[in-house]
Amino acid sequence: MNRFTIFAKGNLDVHDTLHSLRVGGAVAWNGVNEILRERSPATVARVRHETWTRSDALLACDGRVPAALAGRDLPLGPYPVATQFSRAIFETAADAYVLSIQPDVATFLFRHRRDGFLLMAYDRELWRADDQRWLGEDFDPVGLLDADASMANLAAIVERLRARRDAPVLVNNVSSVVPGDTVHCYAGLDETLSTRIRRFNVALADLSQRNGISVVDVDAVVARGGADRLKLDAFHLTAEGCRRVAQETVRVLDDLGVLADRAAAR
Repeated sequence: MNRFTIFAKGNLDVHDTLHSLRVGGAVAWNGVNEILRERSPATVARVRHETWTRSDALLACDGRVPAALAGRDLPLGPYPVATQFSRAIFETAADAYVLSIQPDVATFLFRHRRDGFLLMAYDRELWRADDQRWLGEDFDPVGLLDADASMANLAAIVERLRARRDAPVLVNNVSSVVPGDTVHCYAGLDETLSTRIRRFNVALADLSQRNGISVVDVDAVVARGGADRLKLDAFHLTAEGCRRVAQETVRVLDDLGVLADRAAAR
């Protein structure tokens, strides 16, 4: 059996395509190994997934949970404190790393006024009143990243990974089709979500030219297959959408020699 490991750092766009997608508690898509079984039944991927708040937060953390968060049982859902401050991606051996720009496109954070750390306050409207008050008193909101800052952060992350492991780095871009977006004239608009996504996708392609990362072109996959079939909303894919992005990921991994290298190493 030919086995290889993927470390996937991202949110549902990465998790659902590579690991699994559940709908109503039932498995609707069982991840990248479904594609590998079709192509090469003797090849199996082990997918380790970790959520990601944003690139600047990943670069800033040192692997330790800040003292200001000790003793607070915050309901952070898929972004628990330990994961938000994890450096596991830099410390875990893998045959390939898969990242995504989606967190940088869409995520707002909060910065602790005294200690400077960044926190994603997931579902903060559901927090206890005292925790909501603490957030307002001790933190300042941090706006969205622009594309240049995001790419500079991503370049630094890739550099750290390459300094530790000789393994390819793949980065998912984002489908720029936003269901329900009916804008046809952009005069007077600062930025729509669709135009923001397109700016990030172009910036990612430019970064790929400069430092050789591989782009999993989710935007092209959705455009070819049709957003009505492959997307649920701005960022979530259908089971068929997940399958097609997983196919593209496997194609890129194969093109990079990851599958062949693992087979040859046996």
